[in-house]
Amino acid sequence: MDTGPKIAQVAALIGDPARANMLSALMDGRTLTASELAYVSGVAPQTASGHLAKLSDAGLLALAKQGRRRYFRLASPHVARVLEGLMVVAQEGPARRNLWRGGETLRHARTCYDHMAGRIAVAIADRLVQQSFILLDEDGGQLTDAGRSFFDELGVDLRLAFKRRVFCRPCLDWSERRPHLAGAVGAAILHHALEHDWVEHVRDSRALVVTPVGIRELATTFGIEGAPPTDGREAQVASLSRGGVAVIPG
Repeated sequence: MDTGPKIAQVAALIGDPARANMLSALMDGRTLTASELAYVSGVAPQTASGHLAKLSDAGLLALAKQGRRRYFRLASPHVARVLEGLMVVAQEGPARRNLWRGGETLRHARTCYDHMAGRIAVAIADRLVQQSFILLDEDGGQLTDAGRSFFDELGVDLRLAFKRRVFCRPCLDWSERRPHLAGAVGAAILHHALEHDWVEHVRDSRALVVTPVGIRELATTFGIEGAPPTDGREAQVASLSRGGVAVIPG
């Protein structure tokens, strides 16, 4: 078997700081140009092109062309899952435990490829399990009949379960060290939250801001507290979201 050398090759590609920054920037499911990825990785455009070619050749990135522009994205959810797992491992260990420095807005709610992560996502997963709407184990998740009825009543479209896609699985949250929901179910929840203005993207970030509508709906639907962080600096970042308002509870 030659899996060892293949693992080493992929690990070496991800292990380069510039390439790791590029991959991390694509963790929210966006497509970015080579120039944008050069900027986030802190390297010259020519150097970035070399890095992107290696990542594409290894199957970690997918390329789409639109006119003269070339856009890059993560090749699949599997790549995102590997990166999320590495983030968890990187934060663990006696010398590093509880040293999250990603900012409270990012920790509260963010995208993890095509689904939601952070405190809010973990709380949603907990609630769905407590209500026996979803059955989770380490390997996957199953939606119960009660869960299907719940999502139908909520208006969450579970037809996002495309072919060759995991329907529901736990994804270990790298800031909370507990699982949130991935797969088609996780993607459908994020899609619903964005479509109904529960959350809004923060520009140039994976962070999500929970809107006043979202605070109310998360409390009504899941019985969870969705209020954003109260730190002033984080609120300033949150105010950069697309039309979003940073709500600071009194």
